[in-house]
Amino acid sequence: MICLLTRIALASVFFASCNPLVKADEKARQRTDFPLPRTIEYRWMTLEKWKWFHDEDLKRAKAGPVDLLFLGDSITECWDTRGEPVWKKQFVSLNGANFGVGGDTTQNLLWRITKGGAMQGLSPKVVVLMIGTNNIGLHRDKPQDVARGVRANIEAIHAISPGSRIILHPIFPRGANPDDSMRKDVVATNRLLEPFADLGYVTWLPVWDVFLDRKGNLPKAIMPDYLHPNEQGYQLWAKEIKPTIRRLMKASR
Repeated sequence: MICLLTRIALASVFFASCNPLVKADEKARQRTDFPLPRTIEYRWMTLEKWKWFHDEDLKRAKAGPVDLLFLGDSITECWDTRGEPVWKKQFVSLNGANFGVGGDTTQNLLWRITKGGAMQGLSPKVVVLMIGTNNIGLHRDKPQDVARGVRANIEAIHAISPGSRIILHPIFPRGANPDDSMRKDVVATNRLLEPFADLGYVTWLPVWDVFLDRKGNLPKAIMPDYLHPNEQGYQLWAKEIKPTIRRLMKASR
């Protein structure tokens, strides 16, 4: 009996390795534009915690209304912690909701807003999107692949809520200086993102230099870990983006 079960198990493994449909599915799951729930656990973001964040977003979407929606990874998520005083002052009155989740890649965000249902029933006037830094930092995806994943998220948002205007950010600078390898990948990715502004519902908002000194270095006084803004960084971000948000929200009335 044991030998029979062993043979069945081995046959299943062999079938999976030889079946072109299985191989195609595995290949698709590696694509940056494939909706994928979180499967990798980090010390700072367990799968249980990731699910909790997603469930909270579902509750917020159900509670409504949401006129201003932020989508992204930990940089967006931290509006709720490091940037909380700024968020309360600048965006709560605009019926703002923050659906950022730490560690998310383009695939994870795409899953959350589509198959995960995080945007179900929502039709925000403005969506603020920044995603992709984890594809570079955690997966070392190539700029063209990251850009493809960002484009998939843009198109998904538009399909779910055609009336929403999307503010597309460049991925924020990371690394201490311009010679940082991941900074270079971010810059290369952003060059590919900017043309997405040609889509009639996308506004490209290049919030970048505001975080850097004259030599292109990223001061610790703004991003202590060379990746995540502190409260001062969120103040700079809000100051840069608030006028555009107001303009687009007014135009959508």
